[in-house]
Amino acid sequence: MDDDDLRRGQPTVHRKWNEATAVLAGDALQTLAFELVVQTNCPNSARLRLCTSLAQASGVRGMVGGQALDIAAETSDRPLTLTEITTLQAGKTGALIEWSATVGPIMAQADTTALGQYARDLGLAFQIADDILDIEGDLETVGKAVGKDANAGKATFVSLLGLDGAKARAQSLVTSACDVLSAYGEDADILREAAKFVIARKS
Repeated sequence: MDDDDLRRGQPTVHRKWNEATAVLAGDALQTLAFELVVQTNCPNSARLRLCTSLAQASGVRGMVGGQALDIAAETSDRPLTLTEITTLQAGKTGALIEWSATVGPIMAQADTTALGQYARDLGLAFQIADDILDIEGDLETVGKAVGKDANAGKATFVSLLGLDGAKARAQSLVTSACDVLSAYGEDADILREAAKFVIARKS
């Protein structure tokens, strides 16, 4: 859908093989996810919740819906607002990140509130960092085409907030993500490092 030749320096599936193979690979990976979830060793009620939440995160209320909004924005007669971009990215980028973060407490039948908020903050910071890399990065380092959004006149966090404003927003989200983990103490240090890496990465 992005029609990029490269991802992380490697040819994308539809370029290395063909579009049909790319679609089928995506379908196969999605169904494999549900196969693995139903094999999870946890209470039936938790397994059902995992399946339901994965369907929501990957479907029209999550990744698919967010991607559809992104495609529609490419031909819209007006740029998206900041609120609309945030909603779009919460689905396209954030929904599966949030699901992944809450799998543990769902399996343990514990509260998902803190890890859910952590993931929402991290997911949005990740997308803002992507928008920044599209401006500041280069093909060799980032591993994919850069400057595409600006060339297409597409509204991004950088175009709406400015480069410094986008960086400040990403840092604020990472701080929030780390703070919400306070109840877990040092046990959550690896998650804090993951949040910090999201905006420090160069690719």
